Amino acid sequence: MRVHLYNGSLGLVRRSGVGQAFYHQKAMLEQAGVAVTESWDAHADAVHINTVLPDAVFAALRARMRGETVVYYGHSTMQDFRDSFVGSNLLAPLFGRWIRFCYDLGDFIITPTPYSQQILESYHLKKPVCVLSNGVDTDFFAPDPARREHFRREHQLADDQPVVVSVGHYFERKGILDYIELARAMPEVCFFWFGYTEPALTPAHIREAMAVAPGNLHFAGYVDQAALREAYCGADAFVFCSHEETEGIVVLEALACGVPVVVRDIPVYEGWLSDGREVLKRHDVAGFRAAIGDILGGAWPDLAKNGRAAACARNMKALGQRLCDLYRTQGKRPA
Repeated sequence: MRVHLYNGSLGLVRRSGVGQAFYHQKAMLEQAGVAVTESWDAHADAVHINTVLPDAVFAALRARMRGETVVYYGHSTMQDFRDSFVGSNLLAPLFGRWIRFCYDLGDFIITPTPYSQQILESYHLKKPVCVLSNGVDTDFFAPDPARREHFRREHQLADDQPVVVSVGHYFERKGILDYIELARAMPEVCFFWFGYTEPALTPAHIREAMAVAPGNLHFAGYVDQAALREAYCGADAFVFCSHEETEGIVVLEALACGVPVVVRDIPVYEGWLSDGREVLKRHDVAGFRAAIGDILGGAWPDLAKNGRAAACARNMKALGQRLCDLYRTQGKRPA
């Protein structure tokens, strides 16, 4: 079996969760023994489409003309488009209609969680929506005391300095405003935010809030996966204040690295992450602050171990086999 991972516009989304999902799919397939191509030169049994940009529409139509199964990945919803880029709220209804059109070009749609499946099915799509996690490389993202030491040495942090990390674009949806307030409320803790959004695409009120952020909050910008892994390993807690996700690849990465994780209590985590077992779920800045204090005080000793186990349940090899099963049950031809 051969699968074509369509890489058009990959350069535009490489630094996002969609870009990471592309590389995860490649790893899943290769570990499952599936031949992978990024070229139209050879016939493929299935073509993966990950974006909803205009070129992806032409790719889906081309694949259908060639008789190839189109697997459309439902990474985006109208809900998680809101509160992101400049003008996103105004454009959200149009974006909703556009993604319905795009997703219906697939023979089937894959989305990472039952929550996002429920949202996509509420759009009355004509094609079946299947659930498969984006997964995480639990060999690459893993606990490592040496990486913790290197991160702290690089950032000139004492061994006993409390450190909290988060990752994402400069989006209100990602909870950046709450994260800024959290840092302000805990001046004794060193906070890092990894990720970057072009200023022209960042709403003015976000730029203004960042400009007056407290000195214990460091906007570290975009870093590669190896540096991000060190940040997870070097942190005492990973706090993800996002208001809306279809899964949250960075949450999986942090869990895999064995760092205690605090998330906002939103529906996407229901059924696979439990409060007080794999993560702590809180609603607001006061809750996040209390959760961090509990973690730093040693109140949840099994959180990191249980979180790592949840990430390992979504390792690449297992998900590759499940993806192959979806080809067999949903594709145009047996694998």
